Amino acid sequence: MDPPFTIGEYTVRSKVGQGPQSTVWKAEQKCSGEVVALKQVYLSKLNRNLKTSLDCEINFLSSVSHPNIIRLLHVFQAEGCIFLVLEFCSGGDLESYIRHHGRVQEWVARRFMQQLGSSLFVSQLTMNILLSGPESDVLLKIADFGLSRTVHPGEHAETVCGTPLYMAPEVLRFKKYDEKVDMWSLGAILFELLNGYPPFCGRTNVQLLQNIESCKMLPFSQLISPGLHPDCVDLCTKLLSTNPVHRLSFDEFCRHRFLRGKGQGW
Repeated sequence: MDPPFTIGEYTVRSKVGQGPQSTVWKAEQKCSGEVVALKQVYLSKLNRNLKTSLDCEINFLSSVSHPNIIRLLHVFQAEGCIFLVLEFCSGGDLESYIRHHGRVQEWVARRFMQQLGSSLFVSQLTMNILLSGPESDVLLKIADFGLSRTVHPGEHAETVCGTPLYMAPEVLRFKKYDEKVDMWSLGAILFELLNGYPPFCGRTNVQLLQNIESCKMLPFSQLISPGLHPDCVDLCTKLLSTNPVHRLSFDEFCRHRFLRGKGQGW
């Protein structure tokens, strides 16, 4: 169905994105005019594990209130679907932001990392990152927890989920992994914020893994690397350690000198 159309109390205006099990729409609440994101999940396309994941997403978002985690406003069922009514993030996703703006200044990257660390402390989940707020004061929001896998310290998982460009090598190898895969993702995001491109690429997951494993030094842009603070380079390098044993833990990430910097200078 093409917009505009009405579902429950909401008028759907446009499609924001689509996946195998769900579609996200931009919509308005008919009475108040409030703009929201309407996540339509097709129940017929969910197996038992995905239904459990959806329940976890709803339960988590219903129980948390955090400035860097997307707000769940309402849940309802209609036409064989579950609809999650979420706050609308007008800034799009982080990939689009970088594509539109290019690389960001070091102090902006630090502020984004601080926000991600704060939200990751609460969610402990693999991330999909949206942006909200005015251009001068962008706020990152963690969203889309439906296919994420919670991994507590000391536990291991084997589920492959997330975007390959941000996946840790142990995930690409289909090996058991722990919470340090999120640290790799943070490192990949930090690198992309600083350089305007991801640290590793590949036409396939196999090629991506080969490029990661053959890399001797992170491919920082020669245009920006001389101006980066050593603490920034140190954090990025330690997050993108291919060996998870040597990779920073979440606590080490939070205590790192780069994140303790303030303002636009050092």
